[in-house]
Amino acid sequence: MTPFAIAGLQLNIQADKQNLDYICGKIDLLMYLFPWVQMVVVSELATYGPLTTHAVTLPGAPESTYQAIAAKHSIWLLPGSMFEKRDGVIYNTAPVINPDGVVIARHRKMFPFLPYEAGVEGGTEFVVFDVPEVGRFGLSICYDMWFPETSRTLALMGAEVILHPTLTGTVDREVECTIARATAACNQCFVVDINGCHDGGNGRSSFVGPLGDLLYQAGAGEEMIPIEIDLDRVRRTREVGLRGLGQPLKSFRDRKVNFDIYNRSPESHAYLDTLGPLVKATRGSRAGIAAAEADGVATSHPAPPPAAPVPPAAPAPPVSAPPVQGSA
Repeated sequence: MTPFAIAGLQLNIQADKQNLDYICGKIDLLMYLFPWVQMVVVSELATYGPLTTHAVTLPGAPESTYQAIAAKHSIWLLPGSMFEKRDGVIYNTAPVINPDGVVIARHRKMFPFLPYEAGVEGGTEFVVFDVPEVGRFGLSICYDMWFPETSRTLALMGAEVILHPTLTGTVDREVECTIARATAACNQCFVVDINGCHDGGNGRSSFVGPLGDLLYQAGAGEEMIPIEIDLDRVRRTREVGLRGLGQPLKSFRDRKVNFDIYNRSPESHAYLDTLGPLVKATRGSRAGIAAAEADGVATSHPAPPPAAPVPPAAPAPPVSAPPVQGSA
């Protein structure tokens, strides 16, 4: 076995005031109750809530407070994320703090939840980090997981656990929970999906195993979720397949197809360009189709472009995991 104890904190988060002191108090309580915990994960935008007006500069005071509490308890700490002012723009940024209280990386959310997370820039660097004698962990924030390329990249970089702080208080939480399980199964890894409560989300945080198996799912209220995982389950599943069956990472490695849709060429984006701008829906739009049709408003879908001929695929180069990356 390679056991490792992770606790998720699903907390009531306020949007109109800072939550830093509250979160630190909960970490202190968690470690008093469960001193065997080795890593703590908090939800997305937990410290200051979901308003960009609360953006801070990193390094800074809130991060220093988290560094002190990580060192105090000798734990790995992912205190969720906070809006970060950097180079004249705003990012949604999650620091990774080691048991010595050192920030070893910062993950900047790659896919802001547009058009709702307006004014937030997307990051471009994948973050993985090693816990000595345990394994490799990758970091993803909320909407990132809706793009399977992000999780697959972390897996190809060797991530055996994907840590996923989220802030989801909307009716798509059920779908997001399903995506967490699918991500774990497709990449044969653990997924730790931690949501908030109140202004910080509608809960249902979950721990998912490398078979896509649900280890635990919280309710809608506050919860401390300490769980010990065994990283040897990941290694065994990647060796012999999910329940002795599919081995998706090996099949991806041995693939014969190159995915030209990622080339951003006019041909590969022809259909995407018919979908219109990335803006909030308005009344009478497709989101309000029932009312629009009742009023006799005509609606239509653009026809997809004709499919281009598919050339024979060139042999794919071997895939190897790049070294540990991250940006602080």
